[in-house]
Amino acid sequence: MSTTTGVARVADALGVLALRDAPLGARTTYRVGGTAAILVEARSMADLVAVAAANEGAALDVLVLGRGSNVLVADAGFDGIAITLGGDFESIEVGDDDHDGTVAVRAGGAVALPVLARRLAEQGLTGLEWAVGVPGSVGGAVRMNAGGHGNDTASSLRAAEVFSLRDATSSVRAASSLALSYRRSNLGPGEVVTAATFQVRRGDAAAAKRTIAEIVRWRREHQPGGPNAGSVFTNPPGDHAGRLVELAGAKGLRHGTAMVSEKHANFIQADTGGRADDVVALIAEVAALVQAHAGIALSTEVVLVGYPAAR
Repeated sequence: MSTTTGVARVADALGVLALRDAPLGARTTYRVGGTAAILVEARSMADLVAVAAANEGAALDVLVLGRGSNVLVADAGFDGIAITLGGDFESIEVGDDDHDGTVAVRAGGAVALPVLARRLAEQGLTGLEWAVGVPGSVGGAVRMNAGGHGNDTASSLRAAEVFSLRDATSSVRAASSLALSYRRSNLGPGEVVTAATFQVRRGDAAAAKRTIAEIVRWRREHQPGGPNAGSVFTNPPGDHAGRLVELAGAKGLRHGTAMVSEKHANFIQADTGGRADDVVALIAEVAALVQAHAGIALSTEVVLVGYPAAR
């Protein structure tokens, strides 16, 4: 079955759930890039079941998109099914205190990390303050073990609730089974994190809010705003990618509508109305410069969507 035929078949099966040729790059923090052949805004488990049923046989590629904070969509777009979460997947539930002073918090996959951090701090629940500086979702955080300021998702994650689009089944997976490492997990592209349970502790609300304010202040002072996806390259062992990029002379380097930030060399910014293909070309150029200068092959944190070498 051709991709075009598969798209038409899946769209017909999904009916009003399917948005055809929907802007996708605009849903990322880069704000550049093309459309998705089909976009589904899943607001319930029933919607996810419908996607799984519609794609059976068509086998279109699937992209689960959180808040798009580490994604670059090709200008040519994505010829599969992009899924975003909302509705039932936006809840935050705080459990009872455990005997050891910890508290379980269940957050839907669509919950924004800064929202979760602030709500917990207001209640004097500590351990996720770092998440205020990560502009992603709970589902995305689990998938890539997001982190910052000395912490990561793995440090407080108990379990993730995962829906498989391959066989329309749900499972609860212990954090220890997810192979969480630096910006990695073993979750596949056809698996949707619908919720996650974190372990936090009772603490001082005022202190938690001060920590959040300090993280926000630090990020504004040291990191650029505007269209970008945060850190472009993962830090190699024992070093910092931004330092290597700067030493290679790439700070401020421009390719078309994309530029390496003058404020932080591990950020690549896109001009308003720019091209995703300029960003990906600049990523390759910077990596080549670092390889030539330091002999280190940098890996990207940014997920490339719609490109031949997309991962």
